Amino acid sequence: MTRILSSIFALLVALTLGACAAPGPGAPVEVRTGVIEQIKPAELSGEHDIGLGAVLGGVAGAGLGSLIGAGTGRDVAIALGAIGGAFAGNYAQRRYEKPVPGEQIIVRLQSGVLIVVTQPLGPPLRVGQKVYVEGAGQTARVIPQ
Repeated sequence: MTRILSSIFALLVALTLGACAAPGPGAPVEVRTGVIEQIKPAELSGEHDIGLGAVLGGVAGAGLGSLIGAGTGRDVAIALGAIGGAFAGNYAQRRYEKPVPGEQIIVRLQSGVLIVVTQPLGPPLRVGQKVYVEGAGQTARVIPQ
């Protein structure tokens, strides 16, 4: 039994260290050029992942529940603490996480295609300005030339 637990622990340590390793070189970032057609203010959701509050609250609730009772009563306290903590953490995250001010930018690329990029406020941009569009999809960003 001890040997199995030691093997599982060693595997978990190896996986944790492997997850912390620095990533290799990434793919090159696509850069396109264009002109800003329109800029509108926008609000972006907060920087935290959805569900982070529930997970942290659940872990804290389970930890507090483990301090109560013994045997079956303790197991019930852990489960109720985890559930209650998850609800409380989710509520707290939704209640106190403030939206980030941003802008929705419509850019006409050199190819003539219009694209829309929503990003946090950055360097000042204006309509008619020549810009670079770095990246694609959710990671696209508009920066001045």
